[in-house]
Amino acid sequence: MAKKPAPAATPAAAPSPEAVIRTMIVCVSEDLSAVLDSSRHLERHLGVAGVSCPRYWASPALRLWQHRQLIGLRKATAGPRYCAGGPIRLLDLAGMRHGAHVGASVRHANWAGVVAGTKSATAWSVFRQRHLADPTGYPMDTAVAEFHRQPRVQAMRIHNAALHGPGRLDLDELEMFQAGSHAYATYHALWAVCTDAFLTTTGDRMQPASGFLTDRITYLDRAARYLDSLDDSQRLFAVNPRQP
Repeated sequence: MAKKPAPAATPAAAPSPEAVIRTMIVCVSEDLSAVLDSSRHLERHLGVAGVSCPRYWASPALRLWQHRQLIGLRKATAGPRYCAGGPIRLLDLAGMRHGAHVGASVRHANWAGVVAGTKSATAWSVFRQRHLADPTGYPMDTAVAEFHRQPRVQAMRIHNAALHGPGRLDLDELEMFQAGSHAYATYHALWAVCTDAFLTTTGDRMQPASGFLTDRITYLDRAARYLDSLDDSQRLFAVNPRQP
């Protein structure tokens, strides 16, 4: 009797690119906020290895006696005063969102002029995923070369080659740029206050499931809703985690 053919092996799913966590927001208690100026206390008290990040804008209505309630408040001669965190009511989250939205809108308008006349390009994440699925058959050098070969990407790279400061266009944001001005600006307004990850009051960590834009958007949706649910007395603290 003839043997039945063995069922074909199901190919293993290609690993997704990991989300990069450069900055995260941590919900801290009142008793901890006084000791978090020093980076040596972060891992001991929060379980996060890294350094504090002065990214929050202090409220423009901040009174002198409220300064001590903010973590790492910096002096400023003009513009917003930065700090690493504090009670939500003393942080200018609305101002941060508005500033990020305006800046991103200007950046998108600049990008649109740079790439005018070029066809939509395939995002870098697609090439990276193909490499991860077959590192030997599709080496990283090939992935980079094919991504860079696209006319829209070439237009961005030529623009960047002429600049050595503000105004450069991030190639990693190509997919977001192509989503449109409103989507691009709204994404950055949300990211300004939620960053790459969020450690909740219960110690749960929210972050994108992968480095794909769709997962980053899903994270920002959850994180923004969570942030809106917090009481204005809740203390937030921004951290740059140590990269492995």
